[in-house]
Amino acid sequence: MHPCRTPLVHDAPVTEEWPLPAPAVRELFRRGAEIALDPRAAWVADLHTAALSGAGMRPVAEDPVLAEGARRANLANLLHWAAANVQRPGARVPVYVGPEVLDGARDLVRRGLDHIGLDAYRTAQAVAWRHWMQICFTLTADTGELRELLDVSARSITTFVDDTVAAVTQQMAAERSELTRGAHAERRATVSLLLEGAPLPRARAEGQLGYGLTGPHTAVIVWSGSGDTGSDQLEAAAEATMRAAGASRRLTVVAGAAALWVWLPVDRAPEVAAVAAGLAGAPDVRVAIGRPGSDVDGFRRSHLDAATTQQMLARLTSRQQVARWSDVQLVALLTGDPTRAEELLTATLGDLLHADAAVRDTVLTYVQELGSVSRTAARLYSHRNTVLRRLARADELLPRPLAEDAVAVAAALEVLRWRGTGS
Repeated sequence: MHPCRTPLVHDAPVTEEWPLPAPAVRELFRRGAEIALDPRAAWVADLHTAALSGAGMRPVAEDPVLAEGARRANLANLLHWAAANVQRPGARVPVYVGPEVLDGARDLVRRGLDHIGLDAYRTAQAVAWRHWMQICFTLTADTGELRELLDVSARSITTFVDDTVAAVTQQMAAERSELTRGAHAERRATVSLLLEGAPLPRARAEGQLGYGLTGPHTAVIVWSGSGDTGSDQLEAAAEATMRAAGASRRLTVVAGAAALWVWLPVDRAPEVAAVAAGLAGAPDVRVAIGRPGSDVDGFRRSHLDAATTQQMLARLTSRQQVARWSDVQLVALLTGDPTRAEELLTATLGDLLHADAAVRDTVLTYVQELGSVSRTAARLYSHRNTVLRRLARADELLPRPLAEDAVAVAAALEVLRWRGTGS
């Protein structure tokens, strides 16, 4: 059984009169809900795609933490509605206000995106209804029963979404009220203005942040796509990154339940290995590091670089825990359009795309070492003849000889190096 299913149904009382369908239709509803409790992967993918492609949802879709929060909330609501109808088929479904929904609402408010975040519920509703109808048509050939089943279903889904939107709106209002008070709210608001390029007086901004804006800055984003990662792990990762950079202090802004925005007053990005060593106990935590910059413009640009790096890691489902903008700038540019990126890999690498990893690594290292077989062998701790044999094998697999297309092949292999198995 899916881990979300057991606690989903809340027995909140519903006072409004709610007529139940006939017993035969209730049984059909129950059978259909059991099917919906184990949704096909394609249905879930359609649900997520629709929710994140609605009007104005681009800022949410482009942020890995917000996008993952929307996916978790959508799936939780779907399973909750199905579980409720297994237990009490055709009855009004009480609102689910579990952590997936509440954390997502809080994150949207913290980013100032609550005015568009509710679009996801409406667009997801249309997809859920389409797939639910497909289930209904497999349950009965009796037109009278089917008509009543669809009628009750439409009312159930619409009412559940309306009730959910109302509850989330209320939660957002409470969260917004909370955020207007205290130092954290002031810090978040100031950072938002700086990132937007607002003409905020430097002295005022520094006073509100408790952080100097003159001098060097290296921005870092620490986040997790897992709902199980605690704030203590994110803080520990931010602290580890600060130490790896040789900084003695940092500016930290809580960007959501699973994300921190950090600025370090250093002019050099920390080494990836040093940061990764500090994340040994937190495998779900990711760190994206921007290029260093100076003063207010550098403060802003470094964060935007870190955000682009974060988006690239999420887009490629990369297994890398730590990435610096300086290391992924080319890959981020090449993979901005996933379809075109896949075409690049196929056209450039041909059969090398599916070759043994040792052969691909040898080719990439060989190009990085400017065609030196000796240096390639030394870097890979391999014999010179092994390198030559792998290069010959690569030439057999490539659409064009490596010597004629070395730059493009190296770029494609670099993309492949960052790409996860799920992308």
